[in-house]
Amino acid sequence: MAVHPPAQSANRIILLGASNLTLSLRLVIQLMQQRFGGPSEILTAVGHGRAYGVSSQMLGRGLPGIAACGLWQQLHEMESCPTVALLTDIGNDILYGVAPERILQAVESCIAGLQQQSAQVVVTNLPMAPVECLSERRYTIFRTLFYPSCQLSKDETISRAKTVHAGLVDMAAQRHFNLYEQPPRWFGWDGIHVNYWQREGYYRDVLGQFPDFVGCPESEKAAQQFLLTWQRRPQFAYKTVFGRVLYCAQPSGQFTDGSSVYKY
Repeated sequence: MAVHPPAQSANRIILLGASNLTLSLRLVIQLMQQRFGGPSEILTAVGHGRAYGVSSQMLGRGLPGIAACGLWQQLHEMESCPTVALLTDIGNDILYGVAPERILQAVESCIAGLQQQSAQVVVTNLPMAPVECLSERRYTIFRTLFYPSCQLSKDETISRAKTVHAGLVDMAAQRHFNLYEQPPRWFGWDGIHVNYWQREGYYRDVLGQFPDFVGCPESEKAAQQFLLTWQRRPQFAYKTVFGRVLYCAQPSGQFTDGSSVYKY
């Protein structure tokens, strides 16, 4: 496939999340460009085990909380552009011991920053039904494998998750963003990760919450029906690996259509 040089962006895509979004990043970007056109300026804050309100560690790799990462300074310095933003994978903070009120404050800070840029915002709520259906055994296995420092019981985790869930419902009503309630049919054995072979259907459902951009003709959308591929995979602007600090200039990634990718 021919590699296209960097082009002026048609829009800006902002993606905030953890494992689900990390595993499906290229797919989500492709689906959004099919809907809104491209090339795009893409700002991401993702990563396995990522939290909104606190820094996180996963297998020796450390990342700052999403609400405090470098994405926000970068966004502040950019010129205005038609923008869509997806916030997903909310809830990891609970298993890091963060109080529900602090989690909601971190998420609201992100939404406020996005709305200052006139972004269209969609947020996925916590998938309460599949989480509540977890057996004690599955919950304990999941907690031990991925959050070994967590000592919360299943009942306490669910209680905190319900508080965050209800808080996001109230926040959506007050801040006027689209909140997607996640049907349990999409989720796998652990209650929070989307079944691998259902990812495209799931994200099409989520992205259906966005209104269309005015002035994005169907011909432009149709032109985006291609397999989006990396020219250069993005690297984190800042991370730690077993205590060693690593930096990378941004944008660090690019797709073959010329879309630039920032990763925080």
